[in-house]
Amino acid sequence: MQSSSASVRGEIVIRRAVSRDAKRLTRLVRGSRAYEGPYAAMVSDYRVGPDYIESHQVFVAVDAEDATDRVLGFYALLLAPAELDLLFVQDGTQGRGIGRLLVDHMKTQARAAGLDRVRVVSHPPAEGFYRAVGALSTGTARANPPAVAWDRPVLEFLIP
Repeated sequence: MQSSSASVRGEIVIRRAVSRDAKRLTRLVRGSRAYEGPYAAMVSDYRVGPDYIESHQVFVAVDAEDATDRVLGFYALLLAPAELDLLFVQDGTQGRGIGRLLVDHMKTQARAAGLDRVRVVSHPPAEGFYRAVGALSTGTARANPPAVAWDRPVLEFLIP
């Protein structure tokens, strides 16, 4: 399962997402506890499709010891403009360093693509995580109802 673009930390491997991952990534987004309550409407119809995976740099963290190739988390890096579009870690596996591993991998990919910074429009409850892994606050994205009914923090990763 590992390839030259994979990273390993213990039993967790990061690999490039493939079209067959689309349904699993969609389920991860829609089922995230971070989007319960007032945030639920934002992801209720969200879909990570095969076309999205093929068009962007999407990487998944999987349990290397699980024969089902269980997805523990994923991220999507957009190159133009440079933005971390999605980053999700499976409920129940948070706190194991998977999010930090995904961010470190994203920074490596951004550096390889020649980017010097990557913007993040954060889900409000995730702002603390992004700050903890090195993102700097740069402003606020205002609410855009009905799609997004709340202001969101905007942060930036500097890529040395």
